[in-house]
Amino acid sequence: MKSSGTSQSRSTLPFKVLSVHFVYFVLGILLLASCKSNNEPAPNSTPNPADEFSYEIASKWADLQLILTQKTSGYTPPVASRAYGLGGLTMYESIVHGMLDHQSLAGQLSGLSKLPQPEAGKAYHWAISLNAGQATILRALYAEASLPQATNNLKVIDSLETALLETFSKQTNTDTQTRSIQLGKAIANAIFEWSKTDGGHEGYKRNFPVTYKTPVFPGAWQATENGQKIPMQPTWGNNRTFVPSNTTLAMPAPIPFSSSITSQYFAQYLEVYTKNKTLSTEEKEIAVWWADNPSETFTPPGHSYNIANIAAKSSKTTLGKAVEGFARTGIAVADAFIGCWKGKFTYMNERPYTMVRRSIDPDWKPFWPAPPFPGYSSGHATQSGAAAEVLTFVYGNNFKFIDNSHNGRANDPATNTPFKQRSFNNFYEFADESAMSRFLGGIHTRQDNEVGLREGKKIGRNVNNLIFSL
Repeated sequence: MKSSGTSQSRSTLPFKVLSVHFVYFVLGILLLASCKSNNEPAPNSTPNPADEFSYEIASKWADLQLILTQKTSGYTPPVASRAYGLGGLTMYESIVHGMLDHQSLAGQLSGLSKLPQPEAGKAYHWAISLNAGQATILRALYAEASLPQATNNLKVIDSLETALLETFSKQTNTDTQTRSIQLGKAIANAIFEWSKTDGGHEGYKRNFPVTYKTPVFPGAWQATENGQKIPMQPTWGNNRTFVPSNTTLAMPAPIPFSSSITSQYFAQYLEVYTKNKTLSTEEKEIAVWWADNPSETFTPPGHSYNIANIAAKSSKTTLGKAVEGFARTGIAVADAFIGCWKGKFTYMNERPYTMVRRSIDPDWKPFWPAPPFPGYSSGHATQSGAAAEVLTFVYGNNFKFIDNSHNGRANDPATNTPFKQRSFNNFYEFADESAMSRFLGGIHTRQDNEVGLREGKKIGRNVNNLIFSL
């Protein structure tokens, strides 16, 4: 039975031979790096030195992180969200001193008081600095020796770094190249050391901790059809947030449990059951498009990170703007998962699967299998709301785009539903649809989604309150 991105079997699959698509991806980025100069000014470029280079270098590294997340064991949605936060932050900090109208986030993020600085009066090649920073942070996250995929991950990271450096090294002298590499590496290493104290370090090793005791009370979460009795990452909500103000946010209490068939509690689950029996073709497509199973995709927070990538690619934006988009999105989804998980394991709210089978239809199964953690609030809704808030801040409220994240995938094998790309007039539309997909899948109540979206937007607004621009 297929899991909604979260069963233990999905997150601990042994490493497989790299797919044909993955090989083509690596060959493609190597060819692009060797044939195309990245020293052409981006459209609407500014005097910022970093914007002498195309957004494409940031986009290529984002592409690779998305693939590494899919291919690496244990990168469940919470674990992946943290990695995107660290990847986006490193990307930003590696070039921020080449963005004359921006400043570092050191001193603004929780516990991150300072980061390495460039040498005063010295020249830097900012694309080379970004290249070195991304290679260093991704090695630390995805090529750690205990991962079964470590050797393969290291090879593809090394390949992209080498190919891009070969192109960029022709654009500068040896001293500038060396200095730029050293800065990128130093920043990435400092960020990784900081990350070790956040509570999520090597979280891929403990997705389902055997020492956790699941509480039992009326309306409490129970193992669903996937049979996973220990919920995923039960202590993730205790992790340190990137943004200090996001630590103080608390998920409001859900509708209280009631066994009465006339109660609001009963009504919200009945709505899920009733809708699941009458899904249209498009509603099934929406449910499948946003499922984002780990090991099969880049996970739900990766979907948001990829939308940041789509925005950069479709607008052909400046390097600085692209990097700011990745940083804000990565931080937003990371903090959203911490806040959401704090609420999930505070209230331990049961899934529709459990309640409906107990009180409405003992034989019911939702269109999409429920993941192994509590329902309230929706992780999809919370992180999508946060991502929409920051992406709107960067790219504007009327940014139309096509989400082609799953183009080329065969029909979902469990439901035979095709993956059809989605079109949106703005980022809030994508967040709304991502949230609604879980209601349509039969695994979240409307309350889960509405509260998740609202609280996620608060998290995103706190990210936007960070001072990026001078």
